[in-house]
Amino acid sequence: MKAAILAGGMGRRLRPLTTDKPKPLVEVGGKPIIEWQILWLKKFGVDSFVILAGYRWEKLIEYLGSGAKYGVRISYSIEDEPLGTGGALKNAEHVLKSEEIFLVLNGDVITNIDPRLLIESVRSSDNVIAAIAAVPMRSPYGILKISSNDYIENFIEKPVLPEYLINAGVYALKPSIFDYLPQRGDIEKTAFPELAKLKKLRAVRYHKVYWKAIDTLKDLEEATRDIPEIFSNLIT
Repeated sequence: MKAAILAGGMGRRLRPLTTDKPKPLVEVGGKPIIEWQILWLKKFGVDSFVILAGYRWEKLIEYLGSGAKYGVRISYSIEDEPLGTGGALKNAEHVLKSEEIFLVLNGDVITNIDPRLLIESVRSSDNVIAAIAAVPMRSPYGILKISSNDYIENFIEKPVLPEYLINAGVYALKPSIFDYLPQRGDIEKTAFPELAKLKKLRAVRYHKVYWKAIDTLKDLEEATRDIPEIFSNLIT
């Protein structure tokens, strides 16, 4: 099974950590984000990776190499200028179009979801081209429980809101996705809305899983705290 990792992000909100390296190489719990991703996906049978790189791409090649040290194969697709998530995928069409189904994930996501459910969702229907992992939203704020006469009854710190599902940035795609991808632009704003209109896009709901996008220093702190428990089986 093959996975493409969108690793071209500059990570401006994580500076100065990203001044000299791309966002996926920022360390969380002792390993770069992208290394956790490779170890996680390998656990589920992914043995081949394409790194879609842009900003400071040479740092990714220097760190990851051929993938031999992880027991996987790693190749690279380099964009000379920012193309967006859809454009970056389109740029890698030549190395992905031969796959029956492949995974794609944002290079700033830490999660333990089972990607095989995405693969099966796409495989189970000839009409479906793509599946998106959907996870419950966690409120970025503490929630107040207030009585009918305006007394505060309780504080709930950053609760999970199971009624609201968000795009987890992990996808399973068929090669026909390339017919919908732009040369430049984000897949979330171009191909996915078009596929949704055509009823060719599915969501796979995940509950009781770990998921966090590393966008800020606060996210980095929280993920570093969580990783020893979430990924204890991947820590060596």
